[in-house]
Amino acid sequence: MAKRAGVSISTVSNVLNQSKYVSPELVKRVEDAVRDLSYEVDPIARSMKSKKSGTIGVIVEDMCGVFYPYVVKGINSVVMEKGYQLIICDTQGGYGDANATRRERELFKKLFASRVDGILFVTMVHQDLLERHFKEILNHSKQSKRVPLVSLERDLTGIGIDSVYFDAYNNAMMAVQHLVDCGCRKIGHITGPMMMQVAQERVLGYKDCILKNQLPADWSRQVAYGDYSHQSGYLAMKKLLENVPELDGVFCGNDQMAVGALKLLKECGKQVPEDIKVIGYDDVFLSSIIEPSLSTVHIQKTHTGMKAAQMLFQRIENSETDKKPVGVRMDSRLVIRKSTVKDREEEWIFVDW
Repeated sequence: MAKRAGVSISTVSNVLNQSKYVSPELVKRVEDAVRDLSYEVDPIARSMKSKKSGTIGVIVEDMCGVFYPYVVKGINSVVMEKGYQLIICDTQGGYGDANATRRERELFKKLFASRVDGILFVTMVHQDLLERHFKEILNHSKQSKRVPLVSLERDLTGIGIDSVYFDAYNNAMMAVQHLVDCGCRKIGHITGPMMMQVAQERVLGYKDCILKNQLPADWSRQVAYGDYSHQSGYLAMKKLLENVPELDGVFCGNDQMAVGALKLLKECGKQVPEDIKVIGYDDVFLSSIIEPSLSTVHIQKTHTGMKAAQMLFQRIENSETDKKPVGVRMDSRLVIRKSTVKDREEEWIFVDW
């Protein structure tokens, strides 16, 4: 390679590893030699020399869902730009149960053993076990070259982990207030698993909005429980109608449960939005193509993945693993469609498709 380019071996190394400045003329000579010889850098040899594997780990809870693939898309755009590769792991759901916690712990250990340079993750661990769980994870990280971590969706800065998250409480308040402004007076809520912080915050936002507007509040009848799947939304909607036949509005903890709720309402002969208004959360692609189109809270999925990856590379490139954890709260907005306002002009979301 060096002979073909007419430069020293150290110059070739500096160009390939971008470790030192090399004049544009010499860079071109090396690049021409690389192309002519069809040379490919040995990633194992490079990682041994640089002490970096060139890989980033990602742990999510359901890669077959409609939310996290777009987050991973954002992550991958940054990772590819940096010349790294992704290792994607799926905990397969199971919010808060012992098996999910065990699977998550094992995935962290496997990624550490694979010498990844950083990990972005969505944790499934019960809120009460978070601190103990991540104390163990952080100890393993220190034993494995102090791998930097970034939490997605949940704010874990309080236990020392960089986080990119959403204001679940105020987003829920915004969604329920929209139902109130549309004339709803008997409003139910279909929540996600209550062992999760984000679900707890959405429930609290729902309840506080109901109380602020002095509306009927019987939580045992007006709150139904799901697991973020469309099947659970279907069953929870059925339960709500049994408990509160006069229900005229429902806030669903995500769009998938809202889709299930809409299916049940259609089977029951309920007209949406005339008889009952429905609003979701996330603004996944389904929300703008179902009938009626779904009002929802827009979450910046792809941009969130990009922001989290950028934060992770700041730690990797600047060796800042000991500095104070950083938290970034992402902006959200209300998207009004025909499930709450019948004559609303359609709003299509293409950016995350």
